[in-house]
Amino acid sequence: MVITRNSYDDSYNAPVPEIKVPIVWVLGGPGSGKGTQCDKIVEKYKFTHLSSGDLLRAEVDSGSPRGKDLLAIMERGELVPLEIVLDLLKEAILKALPTSTGFLIDGYPREKEQGILFEQNIAPVNVVLFFDASENTLVERLLGRAKTSGRADDNEETIKKRLITFNTHNDLVIQQYIDKVKKINAERNVDEIFAEVVSYLNPLIA
Repeated sequence: MVITRNSYDDSYNAPVPEIKVPIVWVLGGPGSGKGTQCDKIVEKYKFTHLSSGDLLRAEVDSGSPRGKDLLAIMERGELVPLEIVLDLLKEAILKALPTSTGFLIDGYPREKEQGILFEQNIAPVNVVLFFDASENTLVERLLGRAKTSGRADDNEETIKKRLITFNTHNDLVIQQYIDKVKKINAERNVDEIFAEVVSYLNPLIA
């Protein structure tokens, strides 16, 4: 079955009211430390933290018709349609909007078209935080993690393939949003990195 929006309900047609709180996208290769920084951002600013991967997994776990179809797509190794990921984000944003102080969207957009669709259908992004580290640093960190994670994809060959995929798509995203991207050196200690993050986010809530 091909998932289409009409396969479910018309919630995707719900208009999005004007969003007056900050929307922040967070980019960074695997091992860049963006997860740690997201935790610190949420702690300080109380933003609503959304991850497209988490939303997809939650939908699958819900056992809904859409979740069952998503599971089938993932099991076939196919990519989830961009529109479905967008719908999940939109639904989560609408649900949290009445009480949210801002939205922190982790690992999004994974490719340029996702970002374009988001801004067309939901709202413009205020700032894009890009945690940048060299390939050598990322590989070293992920291999270190592999010693305790037990993840099958934490081996050097697979890690390098993941980084090539990330960089290919991420470069296009960065070019698309060059005026909004804040490129952050992610090879420093956590507190130094977060101090720079704060310098970019504080103006959004002033």
